[in-house]
Amino acid sequence: MATNDSIPEDPTGWMLDNSISDFLLVSSKEIRYMCIFGYTFLHGHRVFSALAPDTPPSFKFVSLIMACFGGGVFVPIFLNMLPVPIANDSLPLGVIVSFTIHHYFPIVREVMKLSDILKVVFVVLFETLRAMVVVTFTVAAGERIPPSFFSFPLFGPIFCGTIAGCGGAFLPLNK
Repeated sequence: MATNDSIPEDPTGWMLDNSISDFLLVSSKEIRYMCIFGYTFLHGHRVFSALAPDTPPSFKFVSLIMACFGGGVFVPIFLNMLPVPIANDSLPLGVIVSFTIHHYFPIVREVMKLSDILKVVFVVLFETLRAMVVVTFTVAAGERIPPSFFSFPLFGPIFCGTIAGCGGAFLPLNK
């Protein structure tokens, strides 16, 4: 019978035992909410910057929703699941907060344009959440799509992960 002293220590354990990996793996609700805000805020920055100031707020709001949840609506429909904004209440709240900030405090967009450090922070938050969405939907597609030619589903999960990561870039379709 082996004792704990004979088990060698994992030399790669340091990779998961630090605060950076906790953040990148979105290991707590607080980190997730922070990434949701960064994701919706950066989308809001892009949507509001692309539209004219006299564009109706309703059009801006719907454009923001489509930009934020494009892939999170398409892929669950493909997989016979609930769309992300319906399944997770914190995401629509993030969109509402982001829309409110961009609509009532447009100076925040100007600060974002001027501050490279702020851009980097929001891009990291944005991409962290987007990576989490891609991995989540790729795994979900791998579990739901039956294998056909190989012993595991190959292209279905890749397509679903790709659409989950960039589906909002095509919405609204008048771009």
